Amino acid sequence: MKTDIVTMRDGTQLILPEVENYGDCMTLIQSDLFRRKGKTVSKARIILKALFHPFENFMIWFRLSQHKGFLFWWTVTMYRLCQTIHKIKIPLKTRIGYGCYLGHSMCIVIHGNTVIGNNVNLSQFLNIGSNHNTPAVIGDQAYIGPMTCLVEDVQIGRNATIGAGAVVTKDVEKETIVAGVPAKVIRQEYRAPQHCWTVPEA
Repeated sequence: MKTDIVTMRDGTQLILPEVENYGDCMTLIQSDLFRRKGKTVSKARIILKALFHPFENFMIWFRLSQHKGFLFWWTVTMYRLCQTIHKIKIPLKTRIGYGCYLGHSMCIVIHGNTVIGNNVNLSQFLNIGSNHNTPAVIGDQAYIGPMTCLVEDVQIGRNATIGAGAVVTKDVEKETIVAGVPAKVIRQEYRAPQHCWTVPEA
């Protein structure tokens, strides 16, 4: 799988996957499910899940629809149906790294130019927006709490935590916990992430 590197303002580099085929899509789905289950799910089980529980996991269809192969008409239809069912709006052009965890998989709106790193947790009722097509960049292993808003060109550092209900209008440093409206630093703290997918080197 090809990778692209995005350099954040603090100098941190995000290694982001670029899908070239359905094998790459399946690898990304495995990374997402690994975050949830703590173990690697076989590709056969993923296919069975897609066939028999088609509306259970939004990220399966999001990942599959990022490759415009022979299944695209089907996968993008399922992706759109899942968007409606789960009340999630994540455009296909959104760049998302390995191991994306959607908490409760509902009521999430993300601007299409958002960049989301690897092993990131996104919670319900999340809004990432921009009026100038310069939305947030989220670093690896960040945790974004429920009912939060990331406003305009903010960057969330590696392993940062955004508390529930926060409105983030300024950059958040790595390993920092912020909360409130507008969000303010609560403390510096390293939070050991769980079930992280190993990101290949660029």
